[in-house]
Amino acid sequence: MRAAPESFDEVLGPLIGRGYALAFTMLNDRAAAEDAVQEASIKAWRKLPGLRDRAALMPWFLSIVANECRSVRRGRWWSVLKSPDIVSAWSGGEPRSAEGLDLERAIDRLGPEERVPLLLHFYLDMTFEQVGIALDLSMTAARSRVYRSLDRLRVSLDLTGTVANG
Repeated sequence: MRAAPESFDEVLGPLIGRGYALAFTMLNDRAAAEDAVQEASIKAWRKLPGLRDRAALMPWFLSIVANECRSVRRGRWWSVLKSPDIVSAWSGGEPRSAEGLDLERAIDRLGPEERVPLLLHFYLDMTFEQVGIALDLSMTAARSRVYRSLDRLRVSLDLTGTVANG
């Protein structure tokens, strides 16, 4: 007897929120992030039968999301100045302390290429190997990017936890 086919909600549904967090971090635009995740979901669903290792589903899906975001950023319309989005993927909608706001501002000053590895490793709790898969890097390069981004973030914060000037 054949097993019942898996549904989209069973396979990719649990990854959509993580994909959105990644897309929002890369694009800093709610609507563009939603569109990128939708396009990435369609592409992933179509390519799913070719995925050999289901254990690598999350980094595989996030790599598709990241590629879709890169494609969006390469588009001509992306050069138009976007209004800042008030809701941050990092905040989770909860009230933040002064230290939390300082950290969020310091993270916002990082470029997408620095924010994304931090989001994947710390916020989405991915291993360096999974970060590498998602960003199409070796595990060593992924680890280097995470630590380099952390170093840049530390420079933005002084020892008391407040944002440094500049």
